Amino acid sequence: MNDRNPSAGSMMSPKLVLRALQGLEIPRVPTASLAVHFCAGLAGYSLREYTSDARALADSVIRYHERFQPDAVWLSADTWVSAEAMGAAVGATSDDQPFGGLGPPLVQSAADIDRIPPPNVGAQGRYPLMLAALSRVVTALGKETCVVACFDQYPFSLAAALMGIHEIMVKALDDPAFVEALMARCAEYAVAYGRALAEVGADVLSGGDSPAGLLGPELYARLALPFEREVIAALKPARKPVSLHICGHATPMLRAMASSGADVLELDHFVDLADACRFAGPEITIWGNLDPVGVLARGTPAEVEAAARKALAAVNATGHRRFVLSSGCTLAVETPPANLDALNRVARASRFTE
Repeated sequence: MNDRNPSAGSMMSPKLVLRALQGLEIPRVPTASLAVHFCAGLAGYSLREYTSDARALADSVIRYHERFQPDAVWLSADTWVSAEAMGAAVGATSDDQPFGGLGPPLVQSAADIDRIPPPNVGAQGRYPLMLAALSRVVTALGKETCVVACFDQYPFSLAAALMGIHEIMVKALDDPAFVEALMARCAEYAVAYGRALAEVGADVLSGGDSPAGLLGPELYARLALPFEREVIAALKPARKPVSLHICGHATPMLRAMASSGADVLELDHFVDLADACRFAGPEITIWGNLDPVGVLARGTPAEVEAAARKALAAVNATGHRRFVLSSGCTLAVETPPANLDALNRVARASRFTE
C-alpha cells in the first residue's frame, strides 16, 4: 500500500478504528487483535481472576494496551456472561480455565423458558462486574483508543449455551418454534446488556454467533439471521457501531451476514478476505483475519509479517476502505508477544491506495 496523501501520514487520531469504521480518511490501517484471555497472562492474573474480578479484568486490558498500543482493546470475560445472568450454572473448573457451563442445560422444556426472568443488567450474574470493568477501562483508555465491549452472544448462540449444542441442532430441525421462543428471550438479554455497555462508554458493541455458522446458509438465514437483525436494530439507537462475529468457515453465510445490519463483520482465517470485501460491500467494515493459532501463536515473526502483508494486499486489491487488521478470532494465551509486535509493525507501516 502506498500513501495517497503525504499529509495524512502525520494525522494520528486517537480513535483510528472509529474513523476506519466510518470510511473516513486515515493515515494507515488500524490494527486491533481480539485480545481477551491473552491479556490475563500478560498481566499475571489467572483466568479465574480475570473472569471473576472487575479490577483484574480491567487491569489486564490496560496493561495489554500499555505494552502493545493497539488501536482498539476488547472488554470480554468469556462467552457465558449472559447465560449465567439468565440462570445457567457457570464457573471455572480450575484457576487456569475461564468460566464455562456446569451441570445440566438450563433449558430443556417450554416451562424452563418461562422461568427465565426479564433482564436486569444491574443485578444479574456478572453483568455488574463487567460494567464496572468497562468503566475502569473507559476511564483509563477511552480518550486515546477505541474500546470494544462484547455483549456476549447473539440469540442463537446464547440459546445453544442454555440448551447444549447437540440439543439445539436437533430442535432447530424438529421444533424450530421452540428454538425461536428461547431466542426471543435471549434477544432481550443481548439488547439490555448491549445498551448498558453503550451507556458506560463502549465505542463499539460486539457479539458472537459462531454456533449459528454450523446451521448452514439456508437454516442460518431462516432461523438465526432474523434474531441477529432484531438485536442489531434495537442497539442502533445507541449510536455505536455494532459488530457480528462468526468463527470458522463463514463464507457460505457472508451474504446473509452482510444483510444483518451489522456495521462490522469479524471473520476468521478460513474466510478469503477478498470474497469478504466483495460480499460485504463498501459500507461494512471487515475485521480480521489472521490465523490466531497456526500463525500468531505458532508462527515466527517473519511468518506473521508475511501473513499480515498478504491480508492487506487482498483487501487493497478490492479497493475496500473499511478494514481493521486483526486476528481472526481471540488470541491464544500462549501467543508470543514478538508476533503481535510483528503484526503491529506491518499495520503501522501500511498506507491506503486510491
